[in-house]
Amino acid sequence: MFDIAHLKHRVSQYAALWVGGFLIAGAAILIAMTMTDLMPAADLVLPVMLSLVALALGAGVVATLLSRRTLGTKLLVLILAVLFVLPLLWAPVAAAVAIAFFADRAIEYSQAYAAFQIGVSEVLYPLSELFPGGAMFGVVWAAFQLFASVVGVISAIARAWPFIRRALGPEPVAEG
Repeated sequence: MFDIAHLKHRVSQYAALWVGGFLIAGAAILIAMTMTDLMPAADLVLPVMLSLVALALGAGVVATLLSRRTLGTKLLVLILAVLFVLPLLWAPVAAAVAIAFFADRAIEYSQAYAAFQIGVSEVLYPLSELFPGGAMFGVVWAAFQLFASVVGVISAIARAWPFIRRALGPEPVAEG
């Protein structure tokens, strides 16, 4: 049996972690850019943010595993964490990529970005080997970026929607 309320709570926390990782990394990089260039700023911020995101994800999983939840709930939380680990780690990197895009700079010169890309490549390359064709890794990398970005956008919308609804006020009531 699954504890659906707990699973929804964990998914909500994953969404908050994605949004928080993106916003905090972006803000930290922008602040660091007041003192240095984009690449050193990204190299300073990204390892810290990647560590914090991974630590937060791990803490949530460990908290569930140590809880009195059912075995099915624990396994599903673990599966969700494995499924979302790369998109969650992509959040701070996506912030650096977005800043580089708007600054018209190549983020590929950042050592932290390059290390992240190499690390993800080591995970995704075996998946690309399952399919014939040499250009498949590029497709898998692009699919990862798209998947991680879509997860992030959905997370942001899911987290922001209740606040937007409250800000817009209650629905008008038809009289009569």
